Amino acid sequence: MANAGRVTVDGGDMMRYAEYSPKTNPRSDTDTDRRLGGTLIAVGLGVAAAGFAGRYAFQLWKPLGQVFSETVRKMPSSAFSSYYKGGFEQKMSKREASLVLGIGPVSTKAKVREVHRNMMVLNHPDKGGSPYLAAKINEAKDLLDKENRR
Repeated sequence: MANAGRVTVDGGDMMRYAEYSPKTNPRSDTDTDRRLGGTLIAVGLGVAAAGFAGRYAFQLWKPLGQVFSETVRKMPSSAFSSYYKGGFEQKMSKREASLVLGIGPVSTKAKVREVHRNMMVLNHPDKGGSPYLAAKINEAKDLLDKENRR
């Protein structure tokens, strides 16, 4: 047990594991220079290849960039947005009321009331919602309720 954690090396000297290092053949300076030179050549060739690839990509990008930018200019800007463009009308229509509540214009009275209640819970001015939006939601509900009574 006295030798636990110790190794005997050449001639019986006792050394700890951390101190033990196997004997290695030291490399000569020429061998080290040869390996370093090979590494430098490989790195240089890699940088040159990246440079040529970048140059080729930039030459291709000019015509492709022009085609891409023309295509983007031709597309309508509203094609990328899922939001309704435009503000509210002066007098709310049935179409606008159904857009505000997010239901169809021919929805039942129960559906209108259910959707109105859910939206008012989320947008009530006493809970931090906008008074203007709450007024528009109420106006939309009143209009669709009136239309459903007829």
